[in-house]
Amino acid sequence: MTIKSRVRRQLRLPLMACLLALAHTAARAADLDTPTPPPPAPAAPASSGGWLDVSTWPLIPVPLIGADPDSGVTLGVLPVWLHTNDQREITRIIAPDLLYNPYFGVGTDFRVFEYPSTDEQWSMVAGIKQRVERDADYEFEKGRLRETNWSLNTSLIFDRSGVPRFYGIGNSSLAGDVTNYTASQVLGQVQVGYNLNHTWQLQYTMRARRMEVTAGTLKKVPTIESRYPLVNGLGVTNEVLNQVALVYDTRDDPTIPSRGTQWVAYAGVNGHDATISDSIYTVAGLDARTFVPILGLLPDTIIAAHLAARYLPSGHKIPFFDLSSVGGGESDIGGEQLLRGFGQGRFTDRNSFATTIELRHRAFSFDAAASHVDIEVAPFLDMGEVSSHTGADPLSGLHKVVGIGVRGIARPSVVGYVDMGYGTEGLAVFTGINYPF
Repeated sequence: MTIKSRVRRQLRLPLMACLLALAHTAARAADLDTPTPPPPAPAAPASSGGWLDVSTWPLIPVPLIGADPDSGVTLGVLPVWLHTNDQREITRIIAPDLLYNPYFGVGTDFRVFEYPSTDEQWSMVAGIKQRVERDADYEFEKGRLRETNWSLNTSLIFDRSGVPRFYGIGNSSLAGDVTNYTASQVLGQVQVGYNLNHTWQLQYTMRARRMEVTAGTLKKVPTIESRYPLVNGLGVTNEVLNQVALVYDTRDDPTIPSRGTQWVAYAGVNGHDATISDSIYTVAGLDARTFVPILGLLPDTIIAAHLAARYLPSGHKIPFFDLSSVGGGESDIGGEQLLRGFGQGRFTDRNSFATTIELRHRAFSFDAAASHVDIEVAPFLDMGEVSSHTGADPLSGLHKVVGIGVRGIARPSVVGYVDMGYGTEGLAVFTGINYPF
């Protein structure tokens, strides 16, 4: 859902942190795997390296470098613990950090990502910064492989973010019309899927949210009410969304797919009377993604393509944060769509259309005691637009972005990425976990 993409920035585990930790573990593994030579003749005792010998450390503090067009460059240190099973698959990541952001000052986060099996995972994240930002998030997912009758995904979220931007409504909104606001929300979501078989699923989503939009806090960026005092959604909004979806999924893996297709057709209503929800509107859309391996000509290469269309057929005084949008580094089924040369939610209106294609090529791999790590390079092309009318031509005003991504993959559950895209407003850099789509 849309709101999950708004808090994903709080869940991000920097790619370089994971790779450096894995590389350190690999170095230790190389030492451990080297055959032990016969003991030499007795010699004078030598002093031990002690705490200077990093191979004896239970963890290694690695640089934290986060990049985002809206939140700027975040720097810090991030100790990473990686736990594995007997098959050398990562089963747990513990990653607290100490960081500094130029907008919000000194902060800290605590993260636990748990992967009990390929069918189940959960995460818990909490963080606080010196100014404005607070967050706490718990997510649980079971039945990811659709091998039983039921699948379940639940989320409990509290988030206060000073990052969001609003540029006005329309596909031609100007970068110079940017404003900032503070978004505070409490959200609970339950998503239940009934698996007709391994391929087909009927899905129901219920989401309750309290959103509060207040004045922005970023210097040199106008606050939202100074430029858009009449936009719908200022102040407090209470919402209850009910949505159904039909899912067709032949992907070989939900996290790191190498072949197959997923189609999701959904429709829903936010609120059925004013006593429960402050806004009432209907939503419908389609999300499709496909993964095709290139055999023979380009080994270790996959064409990954994605298309998403979202419409709001009816509704009056819809809050601006519930409108369709494109922009940012991640795609959310039923919500915001990526456009990696622009910041999160750069273009906003009732309807949206977005498509992207990537060429994911495994450049090299290395073995670590924690896991086997693949490094992937992925040139990409993103296109997207928003519109105010359902009958508008989805190809008439596309914004285009070209770029390249670098991903670190530790199967079966961990993907870290750095994506760099260039559009009409310049270069944008995004980091995160999981594939962008």
